[in-house]
Amino acid sequence: MSPAASSSRRGGRTSSDRSAIKTYSAATRYLYEHADVERMRVVRYDEKTFKLDRMRALMDALGNPHEQVRMVHVAGTVGKGSTVAMTTAMLKGCGYAVGQYTSPHLIDVRERIAINGQMIGRAEFTELMRQTAEVVASEGLEPTFFELMTAIAFKHFAEQAVDLAIVETGLGGRLDSTNIITPEVSVITHIDLDHTHLLGATIEEIAAEKAGIIKRGVPVLTFSQGEAVEQVLRQKAEEVGAPLRMIGKDIEFSCRFGATADLGPHSRVCLVSETSQFMHLPVPLPGEHQAINCGLALATVDALKSSGFECPEVPMLEGLNATQVPGRMELLWDRPRILVDGAHNPVAIGALMRCVGAHVPYDSMVCVFGCCEDKDVAGMLTKAALGGDKIIFTRAKGNPRAADPEELQRQFSEISGKMSQVARNLPDAIDLATRAVGRDDLICVTGSFYLVGEAKKYLTEVHRKRQR
Repeated sequence: MSPAASSSRRGGRTSSDRSAIKTYSAATRYLYEHADVERMRVVRYDEKTFKLDRMRALMDALGNPHEQVRMVHVAGTVGKGSTVAMTTAMLKGCGYAVGQYTSPHLIDVRERIAINGQMIGRAEFTELMRQTAEVVASEGLEPTFFELMTAIAFKHFAEQAVDLAIVETGLGGRLDSTNIITPEVSVITHIDLDHTHLLGATIEEIAAEKAGIIKRGVPVLTFSQGEAVEQVLRQKAEEVGAPLRMIGKDIEFSCRFGATADLGPHSRVCLVSETSQFMHLPVPLPGEHQAINCGLALATVDALKSSGFECPEVPMLEGLNATQVPGRMELLWDRPRILVDGAHNPVAIGALMRCVGAHVPYDSMVCVFGCCEDKDVAGMLTKAALGGDKIIFTRAKGNPRAADPEELQRQFSEISGKMSQVARNLPDAIDLATRAVGRDDLICVTGSFYLVGEAKKYLTEVHRKRQR
């Protein structure tokens, strides 16, 4: 029995119970009854579990809405969310209606489906889930959680007649359910070792999975990121006949980090192509690592000009400056200062620690840390030790893949001599952290989007109670 089939039978309900989907709660209940690979401890990464034919059948039964929308496809290990956000912001600034399909969500599952930053409404979500459930039952399909979300995202974008949808892969690329689309542009962000138990143990194997989104005749944008990765991407592009351009090699690009009185510490980028010349633009998101994501976003919008999109520089750059990414270097509280960032692998944790050091003055930092057990835990802990003066280990509620906090502490003690504690849950961890910091200190919650989402929700509830 497939994961989707076994999941849909939990609690005695089956996928045929679509008649019950009359409310938003019924729609979300139906969704969560299907196999959620993001939360599964063990999953097979092959054509049986990740079946594009199943996704194509579902789309066909829904009228192939993905063929009615122009799209950009984004894959990569880190930087996808930031690149999507900056690209969306620029196009929105130019007056376009831009759909965004991203994952994971922080608090509300509807965050994954948005148009110009506004997530899908409850009524629309419910109706689209009802329609999709009817198709699932009539066609005898057994979709996963992510396939259902992808289906209603594509249908929502088609019904709302967006000018463009920017679609982020969920896992890998080659077998990802989003990989049924033929986009205007394919974008590949930074590739590194992550999900190695699924995508491969080497950087070349992981790059090959990401390169799976490359389509015949569709322009591909990436950046110079090491010979091993570049060779895989070039080989795939040549194999299918897709023009590949690398920022820093095929497209002139440079960046520098500095500080000004009005913007404080920030990066600036220059990008020059045959059709555009962007000089010394401030990157709207903090951290030196965001410079290359900004370059990819600029190159993406520039490439879309060749597909008929009109993007005057002034409104485009005004849009760029307005970019926001929830859950990334987000300061939730001021007293004590609590910052959250969904860094979920060693590369992201390292970038976070450098970013905090460059942008947020503090005396000492207490990290509230929790991650998934299938990650490179040792690598993440090593990076966290570079910035955190004290680490409080905990786990996200309701995440079966969450690593045991006591095991995290044990591994951390082998890596670093810094202070650490264990908290049984996030509220306890926040309480321990707030009692350990002074006025000029910083609390940083990181390690997974699950933990960051729970922190946002918890701190919002605390604030509401205090306002009563």
